[in-house]
Amino acid sequence: MIGLYDRVAEMHRSGHELDDIDLHTDTRLPPDDASGYRPAAVLAAMTERQQPGFLLIHRPSHMRAHPGQIAFPGGKLDPGETAEQAALREAHEELGINPGEVRVIGASDVYRTGSGFEITPVIGVIPPDLELDPNPNEVAQWFECPADYLLDPANHKQQWIEWEGAQHAYWEITWQHHVIWGVTAGVIVNLSRRLRWHG
Repeated sequence: MIGLYDRVAEMHRSGHELDDIDLHTDTRLPPDDASGYRPAAVLAAMTERQQPGFLLIHRPSHMRAHPGQIAFPGGKLDPGETAEQAALREAHEELGINPGEVRVIGASDVYRTGSGFEITPVIGVIPPDLELDPNPNEVAQWFECPADYLLDPANHKQQWIEWEGAQHAYWEITWQHHVIWGVTAGVIVNLSRRLRWHG
C-alpha cells in the first residue's frame, strides 16, 4: 500500500508539471510588478493517518497581521532563509513541531496578497497525533481539518467583497465551526487544483 508521503509527492510532481491550472489570485493586487512584496512561507502540514488532515491555527485577536483569522502556521522569511526553512521555523515557533518530524514534499505556487505578501506554501507530512505545544502569543487555537474535505472543490464557496469601490472575489471554506477565508482559503483552493486530490 502506497504511503501518504509517496502519494502526495506524486500528486505534487505531476500537478506542477501542468501549465494550464486555473489558479486563484488576489484581485486586490496592484497592476505593477512584484518587487515590493515581502516574502513569507506557510507549512501545509498533513497528518499521516488513514484519513489525513491539515493542521490549521486561529491567530490571536491582538496580532497586527490577520488577527483572529485561520491560517497555516507560517510567517515572513528571515534574511537568508529559504521558504522551506521559514515554514519549518515558524511551525516550530507556533506549534512546537520539530523540523525533524516533517517530511517535506516541496513548495507549491506562490500566492501574492493585496496586503503586500508573497506567500510560498510548503507541503509536508507529519506523524499522526504529534504532540503539539502551541505558543499562546501566536496561536489562539489549532485544529485538524480532513484533507478529503479541505481539498474538495465542492466545499470551496466563492464570495464577494467591496474594496476601494470595486467588487473582489474571495474563497470561503466552512468546516464545523471554523470559517476559513481570504488568503488561506485562496492558498487551499490553489493546492486543491494543483494536487487534484479528488481526481
